[in-house]
Amino acid sequence: MAHLRSRRRLALAVPVVLSLTASLGFLPSGAAAAPLTGTATQATDGPNLAYVVNTGTDHHTIASVQKAITAHGGTIVVTYDRIGVIVVHSSNPDFGKEMRAVRGVRSAGATRTAPLSPAGTTDEGAVQVLSKAEAAKVARGSAAGEEPLEADQWDLRAIGADKAATINPGSRSVTVGVIDTGVDDTHPDIAPNFSASQSANCVSGKPDTTYGAWRPADADHYHGTHVAGEIAAARNGIGVAGVAPGVKVASITVAQPDSTQLFYPESVVCAFVFAADHGVEVTNNSYYVDPWLYNCMDDPDQRAIVDAVNRAQQYAQRKGTLNVASAGNSNDDLDADALVDASSPDDSTATTRTVDPHECFDVPTQLPGVVTVSAVGVKGAKSYYSSYGMGVVDVAGPGGDKYQIPDTPSKNGRILSTLPNNQYGFLQGTSMASPHVAAVAALLKSAHPYATPAALQALLKAEADNPGCPAEPYDGNGDGVVDATCVGGKRVNGFYGWGVVNALRAVK
Repeated sequence: MAHLRSRRRLALAVPVVLSLTASLGFLPSGAAAAPLTGTATQATDGPNLAYVVNTGTDHHTIASVQKAITAHGGTIVVTYDRIGVIVVHSSNPDFGKEMRAVRGVRSAGATRTAPLSPAGTTDEGAVQVLSKAEAAKVARGSAAGEEPLEADQWDLRAIGADKAATINPGSRSVTVGVIDTGVDDTHPDIAPNFSASQSANCVSGKPDTTYGAWRPADADHYHGTHVAGEIAAARNGIGVAGVAPGVKVASITVAQPDSTQLFYPESVVCAFVFAADHGVEVTNNSYYVDPWLYNCMDDPDQRAIVDAVNRAQQYAQRKGTLNVASAGNSNDDLDADALVDASSPDDSTATTRTVDPHECFDVPTQLPGVVTVSAVGVKGAKSYYSSYGMGVVDVAGPGGDKYQIPDTPSKNGRILSTLPNNQYGFLQGTSMASPHVAAVAALLKSAHPYATPAALQALLKAEADNPGCPAEPYDGNGDGVVDATCVGGKRVNGFYGWGVVNALRAVK
């Protein structure tokens, strides 16, 4: 399943806004790239790939570029004219190169290395489904007034979400969009708070709002349903409770429906724009955009991916949407001088490369204004798998840790939440930490309805609890080997950013 591959599958985070913007080399609106030279090529002897073509937002430029796309053998899937992103399919092997020479094109490149509609074969799920017998045991340990399975939800108590729910469970006017593998809105813990009018399927690169299109392709696409339950499972006497059980959740499906469950750039562009245009106040992004774990700015295809997704997420921010993303599960120092990426591209044959995380970006986590989240376990310590980095991680949230064992009926250090087909199960990862933060952001938005995304991010940081760097060398898995080094102090550091979010403070 996607989550354990790097956030989905375990994930990443955010450098300096100015350096990223400079690296992208954005041109002012209406500025022109090099003029088209030579004769238009219409070769069709290459694999049929998806592309993003990024241009200015004025009507004349977009119309001119659209004509050039057709002339060079491209078929337009959708044009997001407000951000100047055009999604294209083409089997012209030189399509990206030729489009980068067209007047008005800022960047253009393939969004994948495998042909469209690949036959996926991987499934990397690690969910632990709660059996009926185990559920009955947990229910016997729940206190009066708690949800039946709440005794196993140490994560709620860790951030004061159980107490916060008695003060303000969140406003029905606030929606968190789950950009993920789909959400099973028929689950009894999710149905009461689900917003169908703000849900869609964006897999193709353009939104499909057909009823039910937002649901997971099958039970193996459980990641989004788990995330949704963490955010807003209703306090209705059934199963579990979410951190913000009074807010609404929407499903914006971006994962491929096959077993790869890949999240391609055009799908994510669609998701951010759809969320922004449908009044979603917060989005949760527990993934990285495939096929590159890091998108390096010296590669024209990867540069175009960063440009396109950044335009979309910044558009969402301008429309009032706060975007929250997981930091990753590779235990990487995202402020290091160099990292090894052995997983990219993940849609064909991966190669090993060394990258500079200040010039090669995990998307959307390292984009400007995105809230980057690391994970902690029940003891409040950084989870053994969680990526980190001074100046990269903004805040932390409960993501679970199998080495940090809680005093709960199941003694399970992972996060318990909803699964498709009315089930419940445990997962761990920064994928689970991010929705805790998104839910606290929704509580803050409920208490401060006019707060901007920047103000919400500031509130998240101001109300967080920072344990500071550990006094002893960090050995997350207890094998006697130092696994990571925390840089910073009590106020802000590389492990927890500004601290672990606090739901109770958010509603007081």
